[in-house]
Amino acid sequence: MGRRQRRGTAIMKLSKLTRHLPGGRHAVIGIPFLWLFMFFLLPFVIVLKISFAEADVAIPPYTEIYEWADNKLTLLLNFGNYIFLTEDALYLSAYLGSLQVAFFSTLLCLVIGYPMAYAIARAPKSHQTVLLLLIMMPTWTAILIRVYAWMGILGNNGLLNSLLLGIGLIDTPLQILNTNTAVYIGVVYSYLPFMILPLYANLVKHDLSLLEAASDLGSSNFNNFWKITVPLSKNGIIAGSMLVFIPVVGEFVIPELLGGPETLMIGKVLWQEFFNNRDWPVASALAVVMLAILIVPIILFNRNQAKELEGRP
Repeated sequence: MGRRQRRGTAIMKLSKLTRHLPGGRHAVIGIPFLWLFMFFLLPFVIVLKISFAEADVAIPPYTEIYEWADNKLTLLLNFGNYIFLTEDALYLSAYLGSLQVAFFSTLLCLVIGYPMAYAIARAPKSHQTVLLLLIMMPTWTAILIRVYAWMGILGNNGLLNSLLLGIGLIDTPLQILNTNTAVYIGVVYSYLPFMILPLYANLVKHDLSLLEAASDLGSSNFNNFWKITVPLSKNGIIAGSMLVFIPVVGEFVIPELLGGPETLMIGKVLWQEFFNNRDWPVASALAVVMLAILIVPIILFNRNQAKELEGRP
């Protein structure tokens, strides 16, 4: 039996199963929505609720935002947490620092990842699986272990400085660890696979006959790449950029272990507010604002996708 026949048989079995189960179709659709509700919407509502509370010496360390007395419900919303974020320059610096690191890290991942994805997509079919496996293998190790490995590489007595000192390129160890440079190295290394995979998935679908036709008409290889390949891979670039940019904004482990005092990102501030200062309302307000910022690129991406779908015949 061919692959197409087996696939058709599996689809028919699934169709029969959903038809015989009570509410089967709704159950299949509802499971992902239930997952999103339980692990995204519900936690967000809780964080949003805490952001309107006041800090308190209690367990949990915040007051309630409503009061029921005399058969009347009274809301006790505290907007002071959001106002406080605008008054302290620390939080603005943390947001800007996070956006800066996320932007340049995404740019570096794109510059490094695009040629790698292009090379994999143009490699023989028999080699592509192995190359993708090599790209994904580092992600099988816990992020904490990988970051600690970079600490051993970038430290004053680490492998990199030992190598440079051994071959005589430097006289004193380079201060790389606990700097912004180390943060960028760690972020790009950790998130590069998430840029490469969407780019590869897009590039491997390109119709190479378009490049052949352009070459027959006298177009150079550079023009073929810049005017045909790059525009066709726009969706892959956007998807990869979002997969890198959004999680890097809230990154905590990498800047905490590889960064220094000048590395101020919102993830570190959130940790300090939650666990050191025990100011859960301010920390929740920080998280809500961060989520509002990250929703913007998602909305822009969805609008772009909707416009492309409307433009198709």
